[in-house]
Amino acid sequence: MTAEPDPRNPRPDLVPGPLGTPPPEFARRQESGPLEPAAMPSGDLVPVAVRYDDVRTLLASPASSRNLRLPGLPRLVSGIGIDDDPDALINQDPPEHTRYRRIMHGTFTPRRTEPWRPRIAKIAEDLLDGLGDDFDLVQGYALQLPGRVICELLGVPVDRYEQFVRWTDMFLTTSTATEQARHQGYTEFMAYAAELVARHRASPGGDLIDLLVQARDEDDRLSEGELVNTVFSLITAGHETTASMIARGVFRLLLHPGQWAELVADPSLTGTAVEEILRFDGPPASAFMRRVTEDVDLSGGSLSAGTVVMPNLNAANHDPRAFPDPGRFDIHRFAGHPPHPHVAFGYGPHRCLAAALARVELTEAVRALVTRCPGLRLAGAPESVAWTDGLVYRPVAMHVTTGGGVPERPGS
Repeated sequence: MTAEPDPRNPRPDLVPGPLGTPPPEFARRQESGPLEPAAMPSGDLVPVAVRYDDVRTLLASPASSRNLRLPGLPRLVSGIGIDDDPDALINQDPPEHTRYRRIMHGTFTPRRTEPWRPRIAKIAEDLLDGLGDDFDLVQGYALQLPGRVICELLGVPVDRYEQFVRWTDMFLTTSTATEQARHQGYTEFMAYAAELVARHRASPGGDLIDLLVQARDEDDRLSEGELVNTVFSLITAGHETTASMIARGVFRLLLHPGQWAELVADPSLTGTAVEEILRFDGPPASAFMRRVTEDVDLSGGSLSAGTVVMPNLNAANHDPRAFPDPGRFDIHRFAGHPPHPHVAFGYGPHRCLAAALARVELTEAVRALVTRCPGLRLAGAPESVAWTDGLVYRPVAMHVTTGGGVPERPGS
């Protein structure tokens, strides 16, 4: 079933709320339409799972396949897209996925990621030191930080940053790119990723690509196609999605000045604040669609074998069954031992492999702001902030001022 795509709104059935809040439609769907179809950016209509337990069941089920390359299946976007490459980790099912994931697992553990924290913190501080008292937080900071981090970690020349922006924008934020433009951009991006892998093979060092080239499970290593796709995924996800979470998270904090003041007074709260940012505002794009290979029973109904479904992570994170009063933003929600973890990084076999790195980046991005710009505030009305309309939803620009001094503590 296909609806006419609207280039101004790629998800006409799930319109975000004011100030970047989740679609109000989530609440109705969770009660009375937990598997109702919605239009994807392609115009294809697929059931959308919105309940926390249903989303986790789908993401963990061995009956949920990421092979969407069969003829006639619904598509996320028109033309070539991320779903099309069989070498991509996100598109593989066991046993290929299990092998691929096992080889790379050790590269992205918190133990391997933690030593990168000082480098990431220094990049954040250096960026802020060069921005002055009034700046666009999106273009000057949120987009710059993950771009520079990923360039440094992958051993990529920083002068290629602008090219990364164009490529990732084509895949993730621009809904008007033609099929031909997407194909050309994908070809160029993959060619550059292959060039990076070849360069690191010829001259090994200590960058993240070198760790991936060396990664092995006994005598098993990643194939060339798998390495290239991993580099592609790291650049794509490591840039735009992390940048979007920084922009959305800081915007949300500035709308709650009492909670911002708490972070200024006690930056050690940043870690738990980031978890609430991830729940409330993340992920900026939902999980990838799944094709169920056998009948699956969910709380919201049954899906028959062959059905393609979209597990909506943002909706799951706003399910009142899992998170009481989900529309309330609370940086203390994840302090101690909350009853339910959020699913911003997914769940099950395809849970984001680089979640630990993303957490470090988000935490250091926010920590640098509350320590170096304690008086930060929006320079205009929150309603004046424009938002993107592509696969990733974030502010286009966010003009802020440091204001000077620590903000007062009004109600949050």
